[in-house]
Amino acid sequence: MSRYLKENGLTLAFLGLLLGAVIGQAFSGVAELNGEQRATGGATLSLAEYVLSSSFAVDIAENWQSEYLQFALYIVATTWLVQRGSSESKKLDEIGTGSDEEQKIGRYAEPDSPAWARAGGLRTALYGRSLGAIMTFFFLLSLLAQSIAGRAAFNGQLLERDQDAMSWAGYVTSADFWNRTLQNWQSEFLAVASMAAFAIYLRQRGSPESKLVGAAHDATAEDP
Repeated sequence: MSRYLKENGLTLAFLGLLLGAVIGQAFSGVAELNGEQRATGGATLSLAEYVLSSSFAVDIAENWQSEYLQFALYIVATTWLVQRGSSESKKLDEIGTGSDEEQKIGRYAEPDSPAWARAGGLRTALYGRSLGAIMTFFFLLSLLAQSIAGRAAFNGQLLERDQDAMSWAGYVTSADFWNRTLQNWQSEFLAVASMAAFAIYLRQRGSPESKLVGAAHDATAEDP
């Protein structure tokens, strides 16, 4: 068990943080909602009712979709775009998808290479793009969940004001949907740009996300 925890510590630690953050969001969210309801004379919700509500679901979904968008774009963009001096970038002369030999696929595969990397053809082509594809899939799935839950929450507000409910198509083209979405996207784009730029001049000893402490500022990727 100790070996398993050590070898999977990064994933397990962040899954634990995720669980803690979701639980904290549930408690703080229901407290805020019930405070507003008491102030206006409305009915309060239990924690379970809040967790199953569209208000909680849309808040979760809109955060998840922006994170998956960040990683999907970052994975694909770093194939073709570089940043001189950043540990977040490939070397300046390695733009593109690389040769079969460099990627160890097909006849260049090694004995312990994944089966689909050795297979060649369509399977290898798909496997070679599977990470970006799965991140894009989860982004689209989270965005869809946000639109469905967001519409339900927004229609609840409309009904409280005796206004007509909005269709799904109407909601995904509404200001409410895009205001929520773009607020999250801008923070993700800023974070990626900041990380790429700060990694040129700043260091974190022992982290694979940082260059060696003594590396030159213009050293890129694994350049000495």
